[in-house]
Parts: sequence; structure tokens; C-alpha cells
Amino acid sequence: MTKPIEAAQKTDPSIACIPSNYSRLIARELDLQVPDLPSLLYMTGLSVDQFMQEDTLLTSHQQIQIIQNGLGLSNDETFGLRLGLRLTPPTHGAMGFLASSSPDLLMALKALETYLPTRMHFARAKILTTDNWLEGHCYFDVSMNEEVNRCLSEVFAKIVFDFAEFIVGRRLHEGISYFTHAKPKYSQHYSDYLPGKFEFSAEHLMVRIPIELSHTPNTSTNPENYLFAMQQCELMQAKLLSSKNTTKYKIQTMMLSHPPGVLCEDEAASSLFISKRTLARRLQKEGTGFRKIRDEILSQQAADYLRDSTMSVDAIAALLNYHDSTNFRRAFKRWFQKTPDQYRKQL
Repeated sequence: MTKPIEAAQKTDPSIACIPSNYSRLIARELDLQVPDLPSLLYMTGLSVDQFMQEDTLLTSHQQIQIIQNGLGLSNDETFGLRLGLRLTPPTHGAMGFLASSSPDLLMALKALETYLPTRMHFARAKILTTDNWLEGHCYFDVSMNEEVNRCLSEVFAKIVFDFAEFIVGRRLHEGISYFTHAKPKYSQHYSDYLPGKFEFSAEHLMVRIPIELSHTPNTSTNPENYLFAMQQCELMQAKLLSSKNTTKYKIQTMMLSHPPGVLCEDEAASSLFISKRTLARRLQKEGTGFRKIRDEILSQQAADYLRDSTMSVDAIAALLNYHDSTNFRRAFKRWFQKTPDQYRKQL
């Protein structure tokens, strides 16, 4: 019997740790040129120059917004399936290298389970075994609209089957994909991208592969490559976990424990037993600043209220401790390049 999925651990959506190469693949799939990129980056706060840099990392909000923008620009319902086709094992960095060099299929999928957060920290994989099936479950721990959820679900199924078919060395016609979304109008195209059968409106997002294939040996495995990739993945995982020890994380935690926008820089520095100048210097070394962190938190809270509640803009402004709703509207437009009313209307 299948074990229940473990509850997802909420991640801080303001921490930037998602590689931007996935988003540049979206741009390539859309055949965008540099002058077209602002439309893909709409409401992310990213400049084109930042987006083009290999070492740029994205927050959950930025990544999801880029996917949403990409869906709108594509004007193609099969965009998620097409994007999944581009996400071959090498695009996943050390995690893809580790899975591809794993000794067998089960260990390859276990690598995905362990290290997926190093690539997309709001996604979680869980690999389970039953008497008949090897199951790969996935869940997301940030809010997103139905269209983005469907896109990411299709991408996840494609990624799992790509790894599995690489290990097994053939198309997995006996596989089954379970999607939580309703059967889409374009469902006839699923077989062009994914093997096996498909079920919709399922309780969990998952794929199933016959259990007898779980120990299929990988003919392309290399012990040295496997160990090297494992070391790289462990380093990346340690770096991700170490974000909790950064000054930025401490300030974020402090701000979230105070009423919105109330914590001042002097008070924060005093709480850390350092001077205001030392706090600014430490945050600068981490590539951020006190005001930037505050804006990231307030913008995320404002977007959540507009999306998940029916409160008026004036009420949200008051809730976020803006004494003048005009100032809140001005700040919101600076964050998202549109007014709160326009943002809510688009949603």
C-alpha cells in the first residue's frame, strides 16, 4: 500500500536560490530576442542584464512569475510539455549528472528525491515502492495558479521519465502519469511527449513505473563520476541549508516576527548586538540591504493579500502599516510595474 505523502516544509519565497538557466530555456523555447525579454521578466523586478548572467539566482515568486509570463507569451496550451522536452538531464546540473550516473533506476530517482530542492527549492519529490510499482510523487509548497501548476506538473512527469528512460534504455510504455488537474482539451498531445497512460483529477501528482525495473542496471554508470556528482550535490545542499545562518535570514525572521514594515534598521542591528554600519556591511557582502529585504517581504505579503483575499487596496495598505494608501500604491507599482488594481485584475 502506498504511504501518504509527507507534509511539505514551507520555504521562504524571498530567498533567491533557483538557477536562472531554467528561465533562459523558457526564453529560448519562446524564441525571444533580447528586446523581447522585458515581457518575460514582467513583475519580477529583474533587469535584462541580471537575467542574462549565469550566476543569477531567482526567488520562488520570480520563477513562478516567469513561468506565468511564458505561458501568456506562448499562446500554446502544450507549452509545459514543450518545456519539459527541453529539460534534458544535463540541464539539471550536478543533480542531473548524479542521476544519470547512478548504478540503477531506483538510485537515480532517489537522487532526484534528495537533491531536487537544490534546483527548485519549492518542489519536493518522494520516491515510494509498492508490491507492483516504483512511484515518484511531487508536491509544491508555494501557491500558484492552476495554469502554472499544470505546467509544472507536466514538466515534472517529463523529467522523471527522461531519467528513467535514460537508465532503462528504452521508452517506458508501461508507465503511468497521474495529474491532479482536470483532463485538458489538448490531452491528445500528451502521448507525443510522455510514455504510457495518463490519469487526470488524481489525488496526487505522481508517475508509476513497474517495480521490476527499479534495479535495472545503468549501462552508462561510472563510479568516479557518481561520487564526484554526489560531492557536488552535497555541497549545493549544504549551501542551501546554510542560508539560515546568513544575516539576511536573521533579518527576514526578525521582520516576520514584527508587524509589517515596522522593524527599523537601528532596532535590528541592536537585536544582533552589532552597529547599524556593521549590519549594512554584512548585508552588502550577501548582496542585499535592509530596505531590499523589507521590500521583498512587503511585496510578497501584498501580492498574497491581493491574490488570496477580497480586501480592498486601502485595507491591505493599512494592514501593511502604510498610513497613506497612496504611498502603498506607489511602492507596489515600483515592485511590480503595475498598480494593485491591475495586479488583481490580471489574477
